[in-house]
Amino acid sequence: MAGNRVVHALSTPGTDSMNRSLGSRRLAGLLAVTAGERPGYRALAQGVRTLLLDGRIPLHTRLPAERELATALGVSRATVTAAYDLLREGGYAHSRRGAGTWTELPEGQRPASVAVFPAGDDVIDLAVAAPGAPEAELADALAAASTLLPRHASTPGYHPYGLPELRAAVAERFTRRGLPTLPEQILITSGAQQAVSLTLGLLARAGDRVLVENPSYPNALDALNRGGMRATPVPVTDGGWDTDLFESALRQTAPRLAYLIPDFHNPTGRLMPREQRVRLLEVARATGTWLVVDETVADIALDVPAPAPFASLASHGAGEQVVTVGSLSKSHWGGLRIGWVRAGSRLITELATARVPFDMSGSVLDQLVALRLLDRMDEVLSERLPRMRAQRDALAEDLARELPEWRWQLPPGGLSLWIDLGRPIASALARAALRHGVRIEGGSRFGADPGTHEHRLRFPYTQPPEVAREAVRRLAQTLADGLGTTGDEPGRPHWVA
Repeated sequence: MAGNRVVHALSTPGTDSMNRSLGSRRLAGLLAVTAGERPGYRALAQGVRTLLLDGRIPLHTRLPAERELATALGVSRATVTAAYDLLREGGYAHSRRGAGTWTELPEGQRPASVAVFPAGDDVIDLAVAAPGAPEAELADALAAASTLLPRHASTPGYHPYGLPELRAAVAERFTRRGLPTLPEQILITSGAQQAVSLTLGLLARAGDRVLVENPSYPNALDALNRGGMRATPVPVTDGGWDTDLFESALRQTAPRLAYLIPDFHNPTGRLMPREQRVRLLEVARATGTWLVVDETVADIALDVPAPAPFASLASHGAGEQVVTVGSLSKSHWGGLRIGWVRAGSRLITELATARVPFDMSGSVLDQLVALRLLDRMDEVLSERLPRMRAQRDALAEDLARELPEWRWQLPPGGLSLWIDLGRPIASALARAALRHGVRIEGGSRFGADPGTHEHRLRFPYTQPPEVAREAVRRLAQTLADGLGTTGDEPGRPHWVA
């Protein structure tokens, strides 16, 4: 499998700002939704700001020349000039002589996460979008594991690839879902996060371009940044994925790999349609781009059937470029730390080799527990999914009653609402909410470009209805009391799941 390599070098992290430019017709099409067909200069400036904060225009992107945009919009050049002046005055753009006008964010618009651990017993923790364990099934799985443990206890207990029985069970589940899989194509990992980090470290090196959705899963973005890779963000909006934009990004930047969450996307909850999946597979094959597909939330299908594995749609040969990541964290319990990678057997061997210096093997006991839980997965989901659906609907009702100015689209699956606050206050709200006993993440934590999505909030519906209702009440009280200003605490670790 050509091109596989283990990489340890690091460089300065960040998004790929080289040669980013936005065509006048593309920007005009985006502005037609946010600013109207023939906007005045204030509406035009506000439209660009909205698109920038929503991640639909990346940071450090060259805007069209004034004359070109004026023609595309059907307005005077003076209108565009005045709009660009407003953007520069507000800190949302800057100009370089002979180099055009580039998008930017004002000073102070790049907030850090406020999610710190531990949260404290009196704090409602909404930074983690993951359910508690299914207690009865977990107890049964522990009992079953205890009967199997003695025959493993006489061995050293190291399984860098994972326990053979668990590899076979994960492979069999892929096969039942429509993707024929052998145990040799499975690597058991310490959660999906290790699976993503190992794959990024093996398939890309510092400086390589990696296409990512914007917004996306923060811990995957962090892993990418720590490896010194350059993120090429492509927006995922309330309308989902723009196939033409993704195809253009793949063909123009030829990224080493692309990290995608097509199933109940975290954080937006969108589900990628079949035809878009097929097209992305075709284009990725043409550009030689690896697709790292995160299916961690694929089983949390609330209003639609659970989707088939992304790689099952690949034509002959194209599936070799797809690496699928999954885990039990969202369907069962994150405390088990059981994840997996599904890929070609040669790549699995290289991933296992890369894993050993950092983590020789996973816990045999946890893997035996996971083996029993996988065997009863359909039973667990038949109880869990109706409860998640009810909790989602109850949260939506509470939010509509207490905070009617907020907007969202009800996702067909997944574990959270992606809320539009109507104004860029998410980080200030998150900081103030912590003082009222709610830990929650503002949208900027999910942005591939720092400081974007400041008008968004991810609100999980993994808590019991009465807890979520109290969290909504506290958030409403936070807004009523005023957000004020407060600095981030230095040196505190932050995370989000």
